[in-house]
Amino acid sequence: EVQLVESGGGLVQPGGSLRLSCAASGFAFSSSSMNWVRQAPGKGLEWVSSIDAGGGVIRYSDSAKGRFTISRENSKNTLYLQMNSLKLEDTAVYYCAKGWKAAADRGQGTQVTVSS
Repeated sequence: EVQLVESGGGLVQPGGSLRLSCAASGFAFSSSSMNWVRQAPGKGLEWVSSIDAGGGVIRYSDSAKGRFTISRENSKNTLYLQMNSLKLEDTAVYYCAKGWKAAADRGQGTQVTVSS
């Protein structure tokens, strides 16, 4: 059974930074592409970033490019998202998900609120 547990969310001021983590279990993490997706209040799921199994291929949405960095530590079965220069519109529940630009297998999410 795929299990994904996100952490690291919180309340931050515009321009601030947060680092999200996702602990994975129940599947071959080191052989799996992974994603971050988010859902803002009242909106649908939005893909944020993907990373392949080895970490050599990375893609970002236009909204994340230049501000967010996805990474992984296969020895710890953990996925990360470093978010810098946060904006009000980054407020959302952030989920990690298994697969490439996929969201079917995702965790319970962690809330990120950007507010002054």
